[in-house]
Amino acid sequence: MKNFLVIVLVLFLSVSCKKEVVKQPAKLIEREKMIDIMYDLSLLEAMKYQHQELIDSTETNPTKFILKKYKVDSLQFAQNNMYYAADYENYKDMFDEVGKRLAKVQRATDSIVTIEDKKAAKEAKKKKKEVVKDSVKKAEPSPINIDSIKKARRLKRR
Repeated sequence: MKNFLVIVLVLFLSVSCKKEVVKQPAKLIEREKMIDIMYDLSLLEAMKYQHQELIDSTETNPTKFILKKYKVDSLQFAQNNMYYAADYENYKDMFDEVGKRLAKVQRATDSIVTIEDKKAAKEAKKKKKEVVKDSVKKAEPSPINIDSIKKARRLKRR
């Protein structure tokens, strides 16, 4: 019985003493700022897959631009990313937040595209009606003088 209590006590103490897997970085980025950086980097990754030629044509590194935007260097970002990733639940919540923001922007973009498509369809239909109306109009007189053609034929016969 004593051995059982000792084993349970040792197990209890080992589980309750939670070690930090990754130490907190000296320059800790706030959680909200880290979410903003992750959101911008996610948009950048999406752009890379949608329009590779736009990313390749720029002389600057877009990732460096984003980090510069938030006044963070790449080492600081990497250390903070490892620190936040060590706490799985918190890191998952951060990515869920990024996903929600991306979904919100996606819905807004889809609605704008739908509106633009409807406008384009209306314009195409309107232009088609105008073309039909134009085809009913009388033909304009030709710039060729018929009398000169007749004269040329007469001269050939002689």
